[in-house]
Amino acid sequence: MPLSLNGRVALVTGSSRGLGHGIALSLGKAGAKVVVNYLNDRASADSAMAVLSDNSVHAMLVRADASDPEQVEAMVRSASEKLGAVDIVVPNATPDQPQKPIEEYDADFYRQMYEFFVMGPYMLAKAALPGMKGQGWGRIVNVTSEVFHCSVPNFSAYVAAKGGQIGWSRSMASELAPFGITVNTVAPGWIPTERHANDP
Repeated sequence: MPLSLNGRVALVTGSSRGLGHGIALSLGKAGAKVVVNYLNDRASADSAMAVLSDNSVHAMLVRADASDPEQVEAMVRSASEKLGAVDIVVPNATPDQPQKPIEEYDADFYRQMYEFFVMGPYMLAKAALPGMKGQGWGRIVNVTSEVFHCSVPNFSAYVAAKGGQIGWSRSMASELAPFGITVNTVAPGWIPTERHANDP
């Protein structure tokens, strides 16, 4: 029997292109109403919305910085008002991830990785949890990475942040299970999306 998400509302950050767009489309095809999030590229966001529309997916578009607490809260609030309580959250937004020796990273870059991959999921979950707990059902799916398990060198900032995201997910899975809310991680390998167009 195919997966049915009829009546569910899914919010996928960074979903105007690449992996995020694929996730949003899959959730929408399964019946969920989808919140498409972007920050800078409106043309890609409009294109993503057109694809969703062509596939009969009920979607709304929200411009928001997924690393900004106020914007995240406003995004979840707007989605809940228009579509219903957000009960599926996929923190997918990501900044650039240059590979460098540790001596070439600076502290601000390390903080940026932490903001996106630990604080980002935390802020999204905190904003969506009242709705999830209220209906006794929720799904949080963190997009982690194989880089943590492979201990990839010259990538310490990203690897450390992904390790933190995995640890956060494990703790939250135990904490939220009694409320009917699951927290899982998906660690994809390298995917040939726009982000990786210039990778060797």
